[in-house]
Amino acid sequence: MARVEVDGVGIHYEVTGEGRPVVLLHGFPDSGRLWRHQVPALAEAGFKVIVPDLRGYGGSDKPGEVEAYHLAFVAGDVLAVLADAGEPKAHVVGHDFGAAVAWGLGSLTPDSVDHLVVLSVGFPSTFFGTLEQYQKSWYMLLFQFPGIAERWLQENHWFNFKRWGRHPDAEAVIAELEARGSLTPGLNYYRANLGPETWVGPPTQLPPVQAPTMGVWSTGDFALGEAQMTESAQSVAGTWRYERLEGPGHWMQLEAPDQVNQLLLDFLPR
Repeated sequence: MARVEVDGVGIHYEVTGEGRPVVLLHGFPDSGRLWRHQVPALAEAGFKVIVPDLRGYGGSDKPGEVEAYHLAFVAGDVLAVLADAGEPKAHVVGHDFGAAVAWGLGSLTPDSVDHLVVLSVGFPSTFFGTLEQYQKSWYMLLFQFPGIAERWLQENHWFNFKRWGRHPDAEAVIAELEARGSLTPGLNYYRANLGPETWVGPPTQLPPVQAPTMGVWSTGDFALGEAQMTESAQSVAGTWRYERLEGPGHWMQLEAPDQVNQLLLDFLPR
């Protein structure tokens, strides 16, 4: 276990194994624990696996300001973790908001990204490209309302959280959210990055990703359509590979760990 301070925000991370570095970035509502099936497989294959708890989650600090959860700050945390681990460049693997951070790193700090893998979430500029995605993203608007969103998710013993999210590890995730006080920080990611203004008008234009990139989408994902991932190809200047997993839901690394592990081992150079 290790910890690095970034402008007064402490970020907890763990390192397993030795070899070519790969950093695994989780999203809402998880912590680094999400990757527990991937870490041993990657370490055994000869990778140095770096897994942070993103700010607001797990053992990392939880700033009170909504603005502190803008993805630019989160990306800075990841760069600080890599530097602290002695690795200025690494393979980057992200899921959910972690995928959004991974895209940003690949686009804006190309020298820090070796190969890029994004699970579930496509490139930011093409995310809201279809009516289907607007429909699937209804909850992002609900999450804008402090207090109301928290109450909706938690009432009746987290009934709506379980029914809406369908998280395969729901009870353990809820226990960690309660113990760590991570629910509001997790929702602040939506408030800082996906406010109503992002739903209208032209999307933010980002430079194309130079690194070889693999996008993985699963057919059982309730929150994300396939097009927002496949359309990401136009934002990748490096080689692009797309993989479609039949059956798993949003948390594919928990529901189909062997398939995800095989894709990672096949795509990431040792």
